[in-house]
Amino acid sequence: MSNDKTTVVDAAELAAEPVVGTVVEPGDEVGEFVFAAPDGQAVSTGEFVAYSQSTGGNSDEVVLARVSDREREAGLPASFMTDPDVDAGRVATALGAEADGGELYRITAEVIGYYDPGFESFRNPRQLPDTGTRLHRAPGEMLEVVIPNVTPPGFREEGDPDPGMAWMGRLLNRADEKVTIELPVNEVAATHLAILASTGSGKSYTASVLLEEMLKPATRAAVLVFDPHGEYDSLDQMCDHPAFEGTDGYRPSAEIRKPDQLSVKLADLTYADLRSILNPTERMASVLSDAYDDLRGEDAFTANDLEQACHRNHPDGEASGLKWRINRNLQQSDFFDAYDRLDLDALVNPGQVTVLRMDGLSRRDQQVMAAVLLRKLYKAREAAVVGDPDDVRTPIEHPVFTLFEEAHRFAPDGDSQALSIIRQVNSEGRKFGIGTGLISQRPSKLDQTVLSQCGTQITMQIKNPNDQQAIRDSVEGAGVAVLDELPGLTKGQAVISGGAVNTPVLTKIRERHTEHDAENLKADQLWREAYDDAQYTPSRSAPADTDDGSVFGSGEEL
Repeated sequence: MSNDKTTVVDAAELAAEPVVGTVVEPGDEVGEFVFAAPDGQAVSTGEFVAYSQSTGGNSDEVVLARVSDREREAGLPASFMTDPDVDAGRVATALGAEADGGELYRITAEVIGYYDPGFESFRNPRQLPDTGTRLHRAPGEMLEVVIPNVTPPGFREEGDPDPGMAWMGRLLNRADEKVTIELPVNEVAATHLAILASTGSGKSYTASVLLEEMLKPATRAAVLVFDPHGEYDSLDQMCDHPAFEGTDGYRPSAEIRKPDQLSVKLADLTYADLRSILNPTERMASVLSDAYDDLRGEDAFTANDLEQACHRNHPDGEASGLKWRINRNLQQSDFFDAYDRLDLDALVNPGQVTVLRMDGLSRRDQQVMAAVLLRKLYKAREAAVVGDPDDVRTPIEHPVFTLFEEAHRFAPDGDSQALSIIRQVNSEGRKFGIGTGLISQRPSKLDQTVLSQCGTQITMQIKNPNDQQAIRDSVEGAGVAVLDELPGLTKGQAVISGGAVNTPVLTKIRERHTEHDAENLKADQLWREAYDDAQYTPSRSAPADTDDGSVFGSGEEL
């Protein structure tokens, strides 16, 4: 790596890398070129190549490009392979042809650019490489610093804070070289994140890797996880794991809140929340509105207080039906309470991940809880950043990252109590230091506005055409190159794109430090165990009484 702060890698260093091909002609799209490569040095889709080019400065620049397409231009004739028992190479040799030199590939690459320290970003040279330009495999050490959307280490001013990097895995195409892929945590948290993949492709695993990185000593994030299936309990293993220990004695903390520990304070509900919960008729809604106006501004009230407010405003009996619904949905529910059991100052603290296990709650209650907590977080951060902290009971003085597993439950392509506040946070949360991460196996079921607001995407295997189309329509960074990769990915492989990286990158997600709790159920094993249990468990049906006391009377066969 050069230390002269003028280049990431200079032309001399690039020349030491293997040559993989030669430029043939411009490509069909702007910024594309085509090069030829023999099979022995062929590069796969998603690989990075580099070349040296003059851009008018004192020295040539090293320009980076990404392979977007690959097709065979020439190879051994198919007639050489008519007999599967005879090696095609032997046929070629017998006929005087080069068995290992006949393959030629036509490869398309997209120009990414060269690093310009004056702009602290990549610049497109605005001219394609000349025909005949030799292409090298891009150096791994170059990729490690230019793929993340941060200033490379050699260009940072002395004393600049560490940007806070999350180690997500390695470059997928480099089996012979471990090229680390890192993401800037600030960019991920500030511009919001979407993790999209079919079931079983590793969504929650990848999200847990990111959370592990955010809770390491270098970052010490405050994270709140909305977990509908109880998949994140094992994050509490971070507390005693040496990978998370800081030299100053730091260790992360993990709060796992079980379903019976979750409740919503009635005074935190909006009128719209109450309408969603009580589902009143139009007449009842008018009564409810009057009662809600009476209680609005109270720090706490009970379901009985709400009933009495209805009666005070409508003593003529018009409130009877609504009072029955209040009694059934609020009074008899353990989920709604007069007092707050989820104080923000206990839920979100630096160096702490709090997991809200919502697997015992209905979908409506999950949405209501997400809406209430996200509204409180937004107000608390807004007050701390631009307003009077006294305006809210618990101002939050630090940024917060929220993660929504099964995000289509909270922000569906339809009605949800949480949808409007998630949209607002994704739209305005950056300036208040509150970010969201949305995980979904069905991008087509997500609200498309919310999906389009996620600046960084980690996309894994997706074969459903509707879900691919949803990504195509809503994700700005999802070019053709990204979409073409999705069906061919396997478990644990991902395309990372968007604001956190300078170019889409194929990544093999690293192994977790903590155990993974969301493995698929082994149905065959569970069936066998259940069958065996049934064989040795006495029937719970009472035997029929008989005169001789036996089950079947005289004991004779039926």
